Amino acid sequence: MTLLDVPDVFIGSTDDGHTFVVLNRRIRDAAKVLTDAGFRAHEHPGRTLYLLPPGTCQDAHERAGDAMHGLLAHTYDLVELAWTTRWSPDASDSGTVPDLRFQVTDDSVTATALTAPAHSILEQHGFLAADASSYRLAPGLGQRGLLSALTAAEAHACAHGLTVHISLGIPTPADISAAPRRTPPTVPGPPSERAARKRR
Repeated sequence: MTLLDVPDVFIGSTDDGHTFVVLNRRIRDAAKVLTDAGFRAHEHPGRTLYLLPPGTCQDAHERAGDAMHGLLAHTYDLVELAWTTRWSPDASDSGTVPDLRFQVTDDSVTATALTAPAHSILEQHGFLAADASSYRLAPGLGQRGLLSALTAAEAHACAHGLTVHISLGIPTPADISAAPRRTPPTVPGPPSERAARKRR
């Protein structure tokens, strides 16, 4: 399992600029909501991905916003960590180096802070200093713990006007992990003969 598989809905970005949506449970009308917002369905091992091709941050921001609005009617378990959607009318030059950069791998989250406020935010959310600018989350948090700390730190930084970039370590849509195997629920067998005799 990866961070993408934790919430009902995960919205992220590949390194080559695609915005993607992963659905980890059936959500009524999700396909229509996403295609109406401009995402295209693509079959992927074990799941359907919904993709927006590379474009402008403003366009991805608006389309992902429309999709989130529709999906939030069905679930609040939604995580949005796409660097491609980080746009606002007040945004400065998109070529600037971000104040805070996160790097995600299957079992770790590291961060690089370039400003004092970014350092402070990371420390408030449980990141441990590795050197003057690098931080990591303590091992053993599990996927949900890593995702929780990452989303809290990212939201806190954005609320303070810091620029943030999150790399999920996914070069292209083809590199998105396959869906985890779901174990079927255990179906209880018929009661034992002894239990049946006790009820008589």
